Amino acid sequence: MSVLSDTPTRPVATGPVPVKIIIAGGFGVGKTTFVGAISDIKPLTTEAAMTDLSEGVDNRGDVTTKTTTTVAMDFGRVAVDEAIVLYLFGTPGQDRFGFMWNDLIQGALGAVVLVDSRRIEDSFPALDYFESRSVPFVVAVNRFGGQLYHTIDEIRDALSIAHHVPVVTTDARGRHAVKETVLSLLDVVLNRALAKARGEAQG
Repeated sequence: MSVLSDTPTRPVATGPVPVKIIIAGGFGVGKTTFVGAISDIKPLTTEAAMTDLSEGVDNRGDVTTKTTTTVAMDFGRVAVDEAIVLYLFGTPGQDRFGFMWNDLIQGALGAVVLVDSRRIEDSFPALDYFESRSVPFVVAVNRFGGQLYHTIDEIRDALSIAHHVPVVTTDARGRHAVKETVLSLLDVVLNRALAKARGEAQG
């Protein structure tokens, strides 16, 4: 028998590494559009019609023309390169579906929190959620109508966003803008991992 056959071998990874990312934010902020803009496959969506029964339960705020809402999640897939494949999970924006977030973030590397600058206050629940769980995230202000209603500095101050958290602008309809947003999150995740590794090495 060959000596090599008796030597334990380490498993060799085959195929790209899957990376899970959460797309979160308030109702009508553009999460479903964001996932669809970058996904290499037809995204799985769980959009349901909003009926009169949701009146007084769901807060539409200023998004009065929206007729559907995500009731479970949105799902998309995009290959970054031969080594990494991103799986994007969009959270439901309505408060009554918030219980699903704990399941959705299991195994997630990080999150993109979408913000509508016309409704800044709707972003607090998502920000508080990821901060309290130490999940790396970036804040992406969706340019509705191609414009911002407040400056980035004003939005950062209004939401009390820590200086180490990137605040960027994006267009949830555009693949390039969405890609740049996702790459900014990957930079945050990588820097946190490197900082942790340095800390462990010094400890």
